[in-house]
Amino acid sequence: MKKAPILTGSVVISTAGRDEGRTFLVVDSLDELYVLISDGDTHKMEKPKKKKRRHLKLVTEPDNDIVTRLSSGQPVFDHEVRRWLSREEG
Repeated sequence: MKKAPILTGSVVISTAGRDEGRTFLVVDSLDELYVLISDGDTHKMEKPKKKKRRHLKLVTEPDNDIVTRLSSGQPVFDHEVRRWLSREEG
């Protein structure tokens, strides 16, 4: 069974490392191995964390609003990331 791809705008949970169990938003794809993630708190949008895809578990598919804003270069603020993530956790 093949896993669903982790794309920009996806909500994911870290499965390894110091941030294990925390929820993040994928803000950019670097290549087939790495993505940049942000939680709007410890890893802000100005300095997202580089993480291997295999250390992430997909929670939800990308939201169209998030993908549009990230891909068009519109600013996405930390409080918006926290709101999106809290909506997915609750």
